[in-house]
Amino acid sequence: MADTARARSAPVAPTPHHDVVVVGGGIVGFAVLHELLAAGHTSVALVEREHTAGTHQTGRNSNVIHSGLYYAPGSLKARLAVAGCAETKEFCAEHDLPFEECGKVVAATDADELPRMAELVRRGRANGVEVHELDEAGVREREPAVAAIAGLWVPSTGICDYGAITRRLADLAVGRGAVLHTGRAVRSVARRRGDVVVRTDRGDLLAGQVVVCAGLRSDEIARASGFDPGVRIVPFRGEYSDLVGPIGESVRGLVYPVPDPAFPFLGVHATRGVDGSVHVGPNAVLALAREGYDWRTLRVRELAGTLTDPGFLTLAGRQWRYGLGEMHRSLSRSAMAAAVARMLPGVTADDLRTPHDVARRAGVRAQAIRPDGSLVDDFLFVQDGSPEDGPSVLHVLNAPSPAATAALPIGREIVARLEGKAA
Repeated sequence: MADTARARSAPVAPTPHHDVVVVGGGIVGFAVLHELLAAGHTSVALVEREHTAGTHQTGRNSNVIHSGLYYAPGSLKARLAVAGCAETKEFCAEHDLPFEECGKVVAATDADELPRMAELVRRGRANGVEVHELDEAGVREREPAVAAIAGLWVPSTGICDYGAITRRLADLAVGRGAVLHTGRAVRSVARRRGDVVVRTDRGDLLAGQVVVCAGLRSDEIARASGFDPGVRIVPFRGEYSDLVGPIGESVRGLVYPVPDPAFPFLGVHATRGVDGSVHVGPNAVLALAREGYDWRTLRVRELAGTLTDPGFLTLAGRQWRYGLGEMHRSLSRSAMAAAVARMLPGVTADDLRTPHDVARRAGVRAQAIRPDGSLVDDFLFVQDGSPEDGPSVLHVLNAPSPAATAALPIGREIVARLEGKAA
């Protein structure tokens, strides 16, 4: 009885309170944390459902430092990717992290692609990106294994290791006093008059402001919090294979096709990584779960949510042929080899090596889709509440590629919005 009385009278541990809580431990979340500390916020925390940083989109991509070539002038992607291209290299150099400014060739293999390539030149130059137009011989000079009727040379494009960058950002944040809560899933956030409650599976946190950088779960958290995001995250899986043999060995840097402007995907490309290996991919197939890194990973409720979403149904009705082609390349190594061989003639299925654990070399893109079926083609940051009115929550609702490249400028942009200083 005495033990029971002592248990009942034991003090309840106070709920931790922070100036700002960041939800999501990918590179964008840690870039926000980094910029909060740089701006003078002293009580900040980050909550991540996984036990390690950068587990999903951050650690599962082609590790390309994008130049800003592709994006509509004046868009967030254009402005932040161009700035991020330089800042990512500077960060890597300052912290002794691997990177290389290897440049990129965009290869046109058909005359129908030339008008789209001309639009890339216009966009790139409008965005302040150095772009050189190449003829067939010029392409071969840059990338001897590539066959193209024309191309572009973009020297500022590079490669790095975004996982390593994220881990360094985490170390820097902890060193400056940030609190990390890993292995802790956020269920919802709730604005109140004096604070924001971050509800997790291991108790609540309180904050003055919250930034949700939850990637594949960003729309779920918004809806669970009573906030209509206006979009649905649809997971598109992209798979990569190693390119081996003489053709793979001859690839010097990055080789990209001319992208289809109807989609925010850049097409199957070849990339020489910082470790010297060459990989090709990705395709873009509907994943059967939010973290569906292979065909075996199925979560019925999540898939049903996608398949019954009006926006996705509209998109699927318009682009089912494109979707079937992507599925074919996912299921057939020969089909993937044929896509690569358009730029790198002679590549066959025997030149592609898929790791035993396929899911380790696949990523899932968190792509926002509007109710009308259109794909959100820019970064999307939506604030619930305003700094002038009290506690607010900023939802990052679309931050796929080139968000890793643009992460540091994205962090500054978000902090400026939290502080009511954004242009």
